[in-house]
Amino acid sequence: MNSAEKLQFQILACKARMGAIIGTFNAKSGHPGGSLSAADIYTYLYFKEMNVDANNPHWSERDRFVLSKGHCCPSLYAILSLKGFFAWDELTKLRHVGAMLQGHPDMKSTPGIDMSSGSLGQGVSAACGMALAGKLDKKNYRVYTLLGDGECEEGQVWEAAMFAVHKKLDNLCFIVDCNGLQIDGTVEEVGGVEPLDEKFKGFGFNVVKIDGHDFDEIENAFESVRKVKGVPSVIIAKTVKGKDVSFMENQVGWHGTAPNKEQYEVAMNELTQKLNELEALV
Repeated sequence: MNSAEKLQFQILACKARMGAIIGTFNAKSGHPGGSLSAADIYTYLYFKEMNVDANNPHWSERDRFVLSKGHCCPSLYAILSLKGFFAWDELTKLRHVGAMLQGHPDMKSTPGIDMSSGSLGQGVSAACGMALAGKLDKKNYRVYTLLGDGECEEGQVWEAAMFAVHKKLDNLCFIVDCNGLQIDGTVEEVGGVEPLDEKFKGFGFNVVKIDGHDFDEIENAFESVRKVKGVPSVIIAKTVKGKDVSFMENQVGWHGTAPNKEQYEVAMNELTQKLNELEALV
């Protein structure tokens, strides 16, 4: 990846994090921590990896994305807005009654959302179904699904993994946002899911481990899994919960807590400073 493209991705990811803070602040509820950790992955998916058309959200040949950890949608909404699916102002109405953007993705009301999700473990199963349908229909689209490392405590995740390997869904890519925290504490303390790479290998997946905030590694991972035939792939992305907001980073309390006015101003000032520094390099 050349430096100019990487810089543009970093700018977009910073704006996505700002969008997540704007949304959760105005909603007075939501999940900023995991939204911030996943922002770089969303950015690469929608601005490089996936074949989608904001002017035709239901295009039959589009690549599909399922956010299995549906509570981390605030920064996904920001990316969809930046991609042109809907106006940025919609972020300020997050979780409001009658608004387009709710606390979990809704495929019926939000352009760009391919699957309603929220109950952990279920999104990956829906993604498997989409990938199998693509195979049966002889379509060229690919399917991507993002789940959390805490979500990997759900048995349905492993049922879906077994199904994906059995059906040879090489058009399917799991991505694990491995930020190490969940609502009740660290993933290690609550469920102890590691070693995730060995577990997915044991199920028959092609496994790639990366730094989920390094766009070079993100690009190399997605390019490599496109070449894999006969088995599904999983990208295990090590990330920081609350990334780029100093008082949120690696703090379990920010799993599902919205910033108050003072915290909002601190977070936005930090992200605005980062954005200005990045844009100065353009």
